[in-house]
Amino acid sequence: MKVLMVLTSHDQLGDTGNKTGFWLEEFTAPYYTFLDAGAEITLASPKGGKPPLDPKSDDPDGQTESTKRYADDTHAQQALANTKALAEVSADEFDAVFYPGGHGPLWDLAQSATSVELIESFAKANKPHGFVCHAPAVLRDVKDACGAPLVQGKKVTGFSNSEEEGVGLTDVVPFLLEDMLKTKGATYQKGDDWQSYSLIDGKLVTGQNPASSEQAAKDLLSLLK
Repeated sequence: MKVLMVLTSHDQLGDTGNKTGFWLEEFTAPYYTFLDAGAEITLASPKGGKPPLDPKSDDPDGQTESTKRYADDTHAQQALANTKALAEVSADEFDAVFYPGGHGPLWDLAQSATSVELIESFAKANKPHGFVCHAPAVLRDVKDACGAPLVQGKKVTGFSNSEEEGVGLTDVVPFLLEDMLKTKGATYQKGDDWQSYSLIDGKLVTGQNPASSEQAAKDLLSLLK
């Protein structure tokens, strides 16, 4: 199994002057889920190199088993510091793709033509494609083979309006993920705030929040077996 993981290169939280990036648990939980299942993992980001980590995701109270494992894993740290540039990877090389969240993707990956083309290639080839927390934002401009929004008519989840309100960033983000998915014709569903909730519709996997990262990765793997 060859799995591509795509992370953000964006580190500015709107006009707040604060930093953002990818959310640590949303990378580490899927990374080790894939690794322990025997997958060969390639990491990519729009700019390549080391993607920015949302500093809040590395706070002591945000640590999980997977983030603690990562802290002692020099191989994983080296891989993350040297991601490939997104333009250098092709869907043909992989069996599945997975996008971790964090607020960063709302700014760069959501409007990346390279990312859009990549996801459309995975979908066209009927290969599993997964997105967790804010990462479903990257589906905004992705279309299916008929030119309709890829998420149209599909059951999807992602960071909810109430969760965005809970972190106080409703007026900072460029768009609200839940609203965007509904506007694109998706059947948006969610579980309780901050609890694990993951959906599979065809080869599309979406997880609601950081707590959903491991389950979303497991759901992606289930589509590869």
